[in-house]
Amino acid sequence: MTEYDSSWWSENGFAPEYLTGADIFYLDRARFLNILKFFYRYFFKGRDDVRILDLGCGDGILTHELLKLDASVKATLIDGSEDMIAKAAERLSEYKNVSLVTSSFQEVLNGKTRLKEYDLVVSSQAIHHLKTDEKTALFRLIYSRLIKGGRFVNIDVVRSPLKDLEGWYLFLWKEWILKRQAESEPEKDYTHVIDKYKRSGHYETVDTLDAQLDALKDAGFKDIDCYYKHGIFVMYGCEK
Repeated sequence: MTEYDSSWWSENGFAPEYLTGADIFYLDRARFLNILKFFYRYFFKGRDDVRILDLGCGDGILTHELLKLDASVKATLIDGSEDMIAKAAERLSEYKNVSLVTSSFQEVLNGKTRLKEYDLVVSSQAIHHLKTDEKTALFRLIYSRLIKGGRFVNIDVVRSPLKDLEGWYLFLWKEWILKRQAESEPEKDYTHVIDKYKRSGHYETVDTLDAQLDALKDAGFKDIDCYYKHGIFVMYGCEK
């Protein structure tokens, strides 16, 4: 199994760098967050006691965006980084009904960390760290913990099925970073994030979009689709 201790999240200093530069090196981040909010408004707004699970929550930004729409949400956030959980606690301190859990995906998969039942499961930039068989197991676990009619949304990176397209997508990503850092932090260079992504052992665990949508179908989900895609960055989802 892929261990949390070997991931970027566990590296000293990575969490602060990620939080500082995410809006620069995370391609189209604001757009993805806005689409997630539109998704929630369409499918969940007005419902009582919506229960949300945020897997690999980081500093809690996904849940925070949803709580801005609906402060009555009951949210559980899980991340393997104590630093990230602390940041999430700080970000969400004004909201009630928020539970924060320090746990790796592996601890979730092996049952050490127990999941309850949820109306909506979300994740962002986390599941790609898992190997293919782990993704498959996670999708099945998510399916089992969603209520009937519950939904799963994942914002993540995917591998292109074609080498030439992959090169173009990485070029698009670099151009995005260069423009954003020139506008906001010209003294810094965040393009190293792309090189780090390509060199990382976790690059080999990034699956194609089709492979992940097929895995969701095999897990039992329906109404599976890609909601938005920009290069290697995607948002896809489904219903139980």
